[in-house]
Parts: sequence; structure tokens; C-alpha cells
Amino acid sequence: MATVPEHGSAMVEEELQALRKQRLAELQAKHGDPGDAAQQEAKQRETKMRNSILAQVLDQSARARLSNLALVKPEKTKTVENYLIQMARYGKREGV
Repeated sequence: MATVPEHGSAMVEEELQALRKQRLAELQAKHGDPGDAAQQEAKQRETKMRNSILAQVLDQSARARLSNLALVKPEKTKTVENYLIQMARYGKREGV
């Protein structure tokens, strides 16, 4: 199964930092117009970053299983994704 390479840890950390900045921007944008184009763009970038991190830490079959879960339990999928991203951040994921 896939593992997080040592040199990939810095990349994952950078992506997580970008996610944090994006989340902060989203929280600040909530005080404005909810239909704001910048907020939509921020959400798209966050989704793209999450998918990028998950693609790095999961092999193809694990991503397929996660996609299947998303069809029936999207809230559970988000919880699992957050957990995997946290584990990748701290380098504790050995293989999924």
C-alpha cells in the first residue's frame, strides 16, 4: 500500500498551510455576501487541495472506496478525509 514519502511531508505541510489560509479566508468572507464569487473560488481551491493531498496519501483502490462511501454517507467521508489529512500532516499514516 502507499506510504507518505519523507520528501512529500514538506509538500503535504505546505498544502495543509494553504488549506488553513483558505479556511481563514472563508470564515472572513462569511461576514460578507454569501453568494460572493471570491467565496466560491475559495471553496473550489480548498476542494482541489484536499483532493491533491488525498491523492498523494491514498492508493487507487483506497480512493475508490472513499468515493463509494461519499455516495452514501458524505458526512462520514468528510470525517475520514479530515482524519487522513491530519495523519498525513503528522507523518503517521503508514498505508491505507
